[in-house]
Amino acid sequence: MKALVFHDVGDIRLDDVPEPQLQEATDAIVRLTASAICGTDLHMIRGTMAGMASGTVLGHEGVGVVEQLGDDVRNLRVGDRVVLPSTMGCGSCSYCRAGYFAQCDNANPNGPLAGTAFYGGPQMTGPFDGLQAEKARVPYAHTNLVKLPAEVPDDQAIMLSDIFPTGWFGADNAEIKAGDTVAVLGCGPVGLFAIVSAQLQGAGRVLAVDQLGDRLDQARALGAETVDFSSEEAPEALRRLTGGIGPDRIIDAVGVDAEPPGGGSDGGTWVPGHAPAQALTWAVDAVAKAGTISIIGVYPPEMEQFPIGMAMNKNLTLKMGNCNHRRYIPELIELVRSGAVDPSQVLTQVTSEADIEQAYEAFDRRESGWIKVAVDPSDT
Repeated sequence: MKALVFHDVGDIRLDDVPEPQLQEATDAIVRLTASAICGTDLHMIRGTMAGMASGTVLGHEGVGVVEQLGDDVRNLRVGDRVVLPSTMGCGSCSYCRAGYFAQCDNANPNGPLAGTAFYGGPQMTGPFDGLQAEKARVPYAHTNLVKLPAEVPDDQAIMLSDIFPTGWFGADNAEIKAGDTVAVLGCGPVGLFAIVSAQLQGAGRVLAVDQLGDRLDQARALGAETVDFSSEEAPEALRRLTGGIGPDRIIDAVGVDAEPPGGGSDGGTWVPGHAPAQALTWAVDAVAKAGTISIIGVYPPEMEQFPIGMAMNKNLTLKMGNCNHRRYIPELIELVRSGAVDPSQVLTQVTSEADIEQAYEAFDRRESGWIKVAVDPSDT
């Protein structure tokens, strides 16, 4: 079968690879009908997230149809249409039972202290072959597959695999109360869903910070007030627009590769030993005293610098982590099925598997209009 394979930093290729096989009684094999390109994938390709094993299939977003089931998967049938949560849980450990699927004790074969297991990631995450492929093996399939209703088509369902739940998680962690003013740093796909989620969770105002015109246009279309940090100093603007107080809650939806003012097209990639990433510094500076910062943008384990003194002096609450996708997906499916949210409005490009390498290049360059890219694995 065809799959997008990591070979080295900056070297990805559409290769012929063996089809996945059942390995455990709790496995399933899924034929992918939709995948997607995510900003997190760029961390592996750029080397920001170290430890990628050559030969790993990339991608962590997927929708598909069940083709094979292990004997211990009792809640699914061959032929079921499913969405794959990007992070994995076993469904049985104390963390999964409490809803912390991203901190599962069993899903990561490197052990309970190894951290989150997800598809297409570095060795510390498994590694597990990813979903930018024709088929995928799904461990603990009774937990890591969620059935989809017919009313939710693939272009909506693919957003439920990662970015909509992550945006919802970011807003949930921000502890939004009715009427709060919320700022979202970064108007990429996750940031756009954080805007939508903040509104659905009761925010009175949402301000959105970015510098790319197409992303700011989309944020405004979703009802946010926008700040272009290429033309004004972001923390000062956020305070000015909130009567000098600052937003009650800030969601960092961009992470370590935040581009500083005047930065180049490489995204301002952080390297070990440098100052704290731009988005975190802005968040601590701009948020209101006694406010909350929710961090859902990706930061690598090697990052150790943070303006902790400023945060403590302002009595801030910080909540962060990898999204517990499986916890939120059933609820979000119902929001989509009912028509309350149309997640496909964030989708800007659909590409074939055959053109995926070129799509990655355009996405990495942040070309205008390339905000969220879906992939059709069957079109090779």
